[in-house]
Amino acid sequence: MQVPLPDVSSIAGVLGEICRDRAADYADQPLEVMTEARVQSRRFEHALKSGGLQLIAEVKRSRPSEVINLSLNAVSAAQQYVMGGASAISVLTEPRRFHGSLTDARDVVNAVSVPVLRKDFTVHPRMVMEALEIGASAVLLLVNVLGKLTRQYIELTHHCGLDALVEVHTEEELDVALEAGARIIGVNNRDLHTLEINLGTAPRVGLLAREYDFDGVLIALSGYSNRAELISLEGVFDAVLIGSSLAGAADIQASTRALLGR
Repeated sequence: MQVPLPDVSSIAGVLGEICRDRAADYADQPLEVMTEARVQSRRFEHALKSGGLQLIAEVKRSRPSEVINLSLNAVSAAQQYVMGGASAISVLTEPRRFHGSLTDARDVVNAVSVPVLRKDFTVHPRMVMEALEIGASAVLLLVNVLGKLTRQYIELTHHCGLDALVEVHTEEELDVALEAGARIIGVNNRDLHTLEINLGTAPRVGLLAREYDFDGVLIALSGYSNRAELISLEGVFDAVLIGSSLAGAADIQASTRALLGR
């Protein structure tokens, strides 16, 4: 199976810089995905559909705007997240601005029983294959990176037996995700071009998705740090993805439990 590469040359801001760096990292990789079609396990999807607001806790050492915890041990953090009640783990594998690695993701997959999301700026089909090879259950696909190729990358991801978390930030990007057949949609409060956060984004776009009769998994992303902020998400969203506030906590397990009200 073969899919074309997205054109990242004109993507603005920090997002564009990251995507161009990642495209360069994979420039010598073949476009052909050499694997037979696999049955989609839907482990990631099912873990987030078990009732109530589920937590995807993220292994995250830094972000473009700040350092969080460069000494964070990926396996230890993931295990503490799970003991604190997380239903899935997200592992950032972008090396420059987030100080992540594919090794982190593989080690976490081998250390926890819950599904793992390989979170990166997917700009090449090889990145999906890598997620399959390390045993991840899902990959992140950004509509504002893939654009009209979103459907093809969803199909590629499903071909490999993985779930696709399709991320949007605007109503227009939501339309693209729905048209592409996304079954898991994440609404990001953070504008990845400017890095500014607006906690009103996810509720607004999430409600619109439900008004459009989207019955798949809906996830709120970015900016959440306490239990009170999650109340408004219940009843619309199936899950919330939280990284910075948990990864930087002195007691990760206790902070995870507190966030979930346990």
